[in-house]
Amino acid sequence: MDIIERTVAGSPERIWQLWTTPAGIGAWWAPDGFRTDVDKLDLTVGGELVYTMTATAPEQVAFLQQNGIPLSTRSRKVFTEVDRPRRLAYRSVVDFVPDHEPYDQLTVVDLEPEGTGTRVVMHVEPMHDAVWTERLLAGRANELENLAHLVD
Repeated sequence: MDIIERTVAGSPERIWQLWTTPAGIGAWWAPDGFRTDVDKLDLTVGGELVYTMTATAPEQVAFLQQNGIPLSTRSRKVFTEVDRPRRLAYRSVVDFVPDHEPYDQLTVVDLEPEGTGTRVVMHVEPMHDAVWTERLLAGRANELENLAHLVD
């Protein structure tokens, strides 16, 4: 597992709300150049988060088009742990990689109080190869930057 850490200004409860509600997810989840719209959210073990991510910036649109990937993708995560406001774990269904069979990828998020903020620790299972894993990690790091800007 790869680890990404970031301390953000909000309390664990505030960060939990941003991570587990449609409005919160829509406000920061997407990496730069994308928009996220939540289609379904069942915050229980075995429940699903289903959302549509759409490329909106020219650079991202061009990358997706060059690689034969649709501009909008519907994604699904299945929650494996829900421990408010300390831990959230989910398996992402990776079914958007051209010429690759679908598979699940695990992310575990720990929220730890730190001073007046929250230490966010993401444990990220690698994807099928190093290139896609680096893209995933860059996206997750960018998401945490967006979260930090939102709560600052």
